[in-house]
Amino acid sequence: MIRLYDREKAGRPPRVRWALEEVGASYEYVLMSPEEGARDEHRQRHPLGRVPVLETEDGYLFESAAICLQLADMHPDANLIPAPGTQERGEVYQWTIFAMSELEPAVIQVYRAMQGADAQAIVAAKERMATVFGALERHLDGRSYLVADGFTIADVVVGGVLSTARRLELLPVGSGLSGYLERLDLRPAKQKAYAA
Repeated sequence: MIRLYDREKAGRPPRVRWALEEVGASYEYVLMSPEEGARDEHRQRHPLGRVPVLETEDGYLFESAAICLQLADMHPDANLIPAPGTQERGEVYQWTIFAMSELEPAVIQVYRAMQGADAQAIVAAKERMATVFGALERHLDGRSYLVADGFTIADVVVGGVLSTARRLELLPVGSGLSGYLERLDLRPAKQKAYAA
C-alpha cells in the first residue's frame, strides 16, 4: 500500500509522482483541499502541514527529494540508483541535494524578485541563477544524464526543478539545459506524472 498526499494549488513539481511512475509502483493519489491540508490529521503526516507526503506500510515520509531517493532504494529493479558506497551513488546524492539547495532556491529567488520592483534584487537573483545553471550545464556537456551517462533518480529531482523553471520562462532557450530537459520529457513516466 502506497499513498501519496498532495494539495490543490501546492505549486510543487510532481517529481514524486514521476518517481512513482518510473519505479512502476501502484499508488493512491490523495489530493487534499487547502483546508484539509491545514487540519491536525495532516499534521500527523507532516509536522508543518506541507506536501508531498508518502505513506507506506512502514509509516510516513516527507521532503520530496528524500521520498524520491527512498523510492529508488525500495525498487532496485528500476535501476534508478547505483549501489551503496560507489562513486556513482555519491553523485546521485550530490545532484539531488544540489537540486534542492542550489537550483530550486535560485529559481524561486528570481521568480519572487520579478514580482517586485527592486531592480537590484532582480539582477542579483538572475546572476545567482545564471551561475547555478552554468555549473549544471557544464557538467552535462557531452553527457545525456547527470551520473555515469545513465538515467537516475537525480535526473528526476533536477528535471523537476528545470521543468518548473521552464514553466516560469526562466530556462535559457537553446541552452544545453533545454536539450537535457527535452530528453527527460520523452520519458513515458514523466509524461504520465505531468499529465495527471
